[in-house]
Amino acid sequence: LQRDAKGQYLFDLLCHHLNLLEKDYFGIRFVDPDKQRHWLEFTKSVVKQMRAQPPFTMCFRVKFYPTDPAALKEEITRYLVFLQIKRDLYHGRLLCKTSDAALLAAYILQAEIGDYDPGKHPEGYSSKFQFFPKHSEKLERKIAEIHKSELSGQTPATSELNFLRKAQTLETYGVDPHPCKDVSGNAAFLAFTPFGFVVLQGNKRVHFIKWNEVTKMKFEGKTFYLYVSQKEEKKIVLTYFAPTPEACKHLWKCGIENQAFYKLEKSSQVRTVSSSNLFFKGSRFRYSGRVAKEVMESSAKIKREPPEIHRAGLVPSRSCPSITHGPRLSSVPRTRRRAVHISIMEGLESLRDSAHSTPVRSASHGDAFAGPGRSSRAESSERVAVIADESYSPADSVLPTPVAEHSLELMLLSRQANGAPCSIEEEKESEAGTPAAEAEGELRALCPGAGGLGPAQAQQVNKFVLSVLRLLLVTVGLLFVLLLLLIVLTESDLDTAFFRDIRQTPEFEQFHYQYFCPLRRWFACKLRAVVNLLIDT
Repeated sequence: LQRDAKGQYLFDLLCHHLNLLEKDYFGIRFVDPDKQRHWLEFTKSVVKQMRAQPPFTMCFRVKFYPTDPAALKEEITRYLVFLQIKRDLYHGRLLCKTSDAALLAAYILQAEIGDYDPGKHPEGYSSKFQFFPKHSEKLERKIAEIHKSELSGQTPATSELNFLRKAQTLETYGVDPHPCKDVSGNAAFLAFTPFGFVVLQGNKRVHFIKWNEVTKMKFEGKTFYLYVSQKEEKKIVLTYFAPTPEACKHLWKCGIENQAFYKLEKSSQVRTVSSSNLFFKGSRFRYSGRVAKEVMESSAKIKREPPEIHRAGLVPSRSCPSITHGPRLSSVPRTRRRAVHISIMEGLESLRDSAHSTPVRSASHGDAFAGPGRSSRAESSERVAVIADESYSPADSVLPTPVAEHSLELMLLSRQANGAPCSIEEEKESEAGTPAAEAEGELRALCPGAGGLGPAQAQQVNKFVLSVLRLLLVTVGLLFVLLLLLIVLTESDLDTAFFRDIRQTPEFEQFHYQYFCPLRRWFACKLRAVVNLLIDT
């Protein structure tokens, strides 16, 4: 990868490899050595965005969930979105009732193994596959019952389409949760969906704000502010606190991008946004892609033979393993779980990053999904049951940073079925040795006195230096404007009312005759002396 290669080049290369045209919904996610998630910015150099040594490891993910995934033009696009939502379901990001969970899992089963066949699928066959980290025998029986009786004859494409239609009706469809705390110190998850801004606490959605009601987003340090203007001119400011300043900045950038993508009519309406009201302070960011309406219009013009889709059947998981549950093996028979390998061919689906976008933190299994007591209650009261816990915590499925394999191309681009396997244990070992990046060296070059500082401290110093430079630049600019105005007032023949009023004030006349005229004569004298000296030389 060339040092000056932009993110757009890498993304286009990947989409070309996948034969994907409706690519605006997707993005490339990577994780820095501090376990902070980032979306690759397409207008910037790939190498400069990384803080680790090559080969770089990145994940192909849905970045903007389609408002109506069933309306996507091409089957390849729907298949990739299906893989992402299947992964969301397993990570606990997609909350649903037990009945909905059974139907979604049955669609996945139909798409992957086809029609029920008594010769191939013995009693209890659905229990050999994991669609959620934990589920009861009753749920397994319900999944098998739906698969046997209701889905027979559906092709993989039809099952995936029905899966998308059902998933889209759920409240947490499209949620990419960012853990935060509210002003009272209560844990919450913030997320941006195709329809607006969402706040989740416990297993409930406590706030839902449509995109046209969001007037502004900004952050200062770890504090994130959301300005809302609702009906009857009611204005609200929601305040939340992220775990780190980097996580807060990432949350802000995700919000800016999502609002631009879903709210605006044209990409020409996109404006550069500042995180502060002051020019010389804070961060500036601009969304660089097309908006949802333009993407839909462009998709309608696609006219080509549908590309061939290489679906994986009974192969290692398209979801990713969990720290709290060990290697997670969706769609893998239990007899094969002891010696699991994630094939390079499954690169798109099994490259692993967390369910949210903040540093990895550990948590107990009980925080992610319902315990046995809750499971039994769920079975008896299916209407209110939720396949998640009382404390909505997708962070419990968080994984270590996906690690680099033998080359960038192997990890980024999906290979054929006979690609070399890579075990989960090997990935963890490789990750442990990930060094700090070139960006840190650049920071030290900017701040020579900060040689002993860590990456976070060096970033703080660098931000302070940039703020001071912006302040100096603004000051010099203002002085230059004042100087131009002074020259116009004293030397020009413009006789507008504004200039005339200023010239007639006693203060200006005193300044003009006592200071400006002597200074002009002195400057003219020195200039003539320099000119004469040059002529004599």
